[in-house]
Amino acid sequence: MKCFEKLVRDFITSSLPASMDPLQFAYRHNRSTDDAIAHLLHTTLTHLDKGRVNYVKMLFVDYSSAFNTIIPSRLTAKLEDLRLHPSLGDWISNFLTHRPQSARVGNCVSSTLTFSIGAPQDCVLSPLLYSLCTYDCVATSSSTTIVKFADNTVVMGLILDNDERAYLEEIKHLGNWCQENILLLNVSKTKKLIVYCSKKQEWHYQPVRIKRTTVERLRDFRLPSKVLRNFYTCTIESILTGNITVWFGNSTTQDRQALQRVVHSVEHITHMELPDLQTIFYKRCQTKARRIVKDPTHPNNRPFSLLRREKCFRSLKTNTERLKRSFFPQAIRALNQGN
Repeated sequence: MKCFEKLVRDFITSSLPASMDPLQFAYRHNRSTDDAIAHLLHTTLTHLDKGRVNYVKMLFVDYSSAFNTIIPSRLTAKLEDLRLHPSLGDWISNFLTHRPQSARVGNCVSSTLTFSIGAPQDCVLSPLLYSLCTYDCVATSSSTTIVKFADNTVVMGLILDNDERAYLEEIKHLGNWCQENILLLNVSKTKKLIVYCSKKQEWHYQPVRIKRTTVERLRDFRLPSKVLRNFYTCTIESILTGNITVWFGNSTTQDRQALQRVVHSVEHITHMELPDLQTIFYKRCQTKARRIVKDPTHPNNRPFSLLRREKCFRSLKTNTERLKRSFFPQAIRALNQGN
């Protein structure tokens, strides 16, 4: 069944119009969390660069049991709006309704319940179906943006002259949309972030810390170097380099050295030479830049200019111009240097 669901998922994805909400970054070709964060970051810094009194407000929205709120009839209507074949909508509606479900704990099995709303747990199609249910949750103002990655949603308001009316109206509109689509906002887990440019503001960076004892325990088993390398790549490097194209260019020298010490520790333990974080960052920037350039529908495939007021975005504890090493300038330089 999961194999068949993957076929249906791929068919739906290939049938969707390219113009469908470009700021939904989940389950689409050449999109990732890196792209979502990079878009938020670049939009924020571009707005701050236009004026010293400008600031940005972000609302990180949390939904309660988002996947369990899918209403098949509403989803079918939205699939029709997206001009997908009616038989596909009928199949999905049948797939989601009258689903028997029971739970097993040891040898005990609960009574069977029948569900006709929501999506099945651990279902291959569930995340995509949820994304289709929320395709029409988009910003209504030119000064606001709604960025989504599946059920992770950020409402961003670009505030000019302390005028927050459009941002507040966007939040109100989101609340109304949630009510119409039977989505519950989890207010206690919804957080707000204000980003502004101020030389008086001090930023404190907390470096990522990984316990060395985990790797040393593996070494005690005298595992082959290939196994140790795979463990490091999957368990440690994946954490160190998560979304590295977004944050590494803006990190301080002190933070980079702290992270690189983790790599040096692993090299000492495993007796292997490992790629440094700077090299990984540079290669991933090149790869991502090439993919974005080849994809005209990508939200970040558009002309832009480098920010002018780099000094405003510096850390007060360093003299390096971190902004010049951020993803976008780094990617452009990499492409201009002849691949």
